[in-house]
Amino acid sequence: MTLDEYIENHSEREPEYLAKVNRRTHLRLINPRMMSGHLQGRVLALLCHMIKPARVLELGTYSGYSALCMAEAMPESGILHTIEHDDELEDFIRENISGSAHAGKIKLHIGDALEEIAKLDEVFDLVFIDADKRQYMAYYEAVLPKVRAGGFIFADNTLWDGKLIEEVHPNDKQTIEIMRFNDHVANDARVEKVILPLRDGLTIIRKK
Repeated sequence: MTLDEYIENHSEREPEYLAKVNRRTHLRLINPRMMSGHLQGRVLALLCHMIKPARVLELGTYSGYSALCMAEAMPESGILHTIEHDDELEDFIRENISGSAHAGKIKLHIGDALEEIAKLDEVFDLVFIDADKRQYMAYYEAVLPKVRAGGFIFADNTLWDGKLIEEVHPNDKQTIEIMRFNDHVANDARVEKVILPLRDGLTIIRKK
């Protein structure tokens, strides 16, 4: 047994409908590792139970797994806007969302994240950033004004396979931009922040 398996076995079980999404994602998509998965999904759900967000924005839907995890912990009147750039995933995402009792809380937007963010005239309790790593800085600055005081931003993949502490190739734009994002957030007096070593790194940011 691996340490990861031990942790999963001693954490909240993955709901059955999410286990189906998990399996469908591994069977049908090329990079299933991009999905939040069991452990991170339970962390997202538990954090949402604690925060009790009524309005959530997610950047990067992928198969819909993380959106479903957060939606299950939101109030019945809550709304989660999730934005996915890849229009070829739309049918797959909608199929996965429709299998959940929380489908009515989720609004899927297909398009460029920065363009879609600009269209949303809402104040959010929580934003989950998990889209194009090269755009993390732009996403952060676009969503921060839309987050209420005391609200949260979660940023995924902020440890980026440990590449951040290695010599970075100048053409490795994703690693360079994740490093730039991490440095920016670390020095941003507008927020409190901590990086959790969960999977590929999850940064928890609270707007002051």
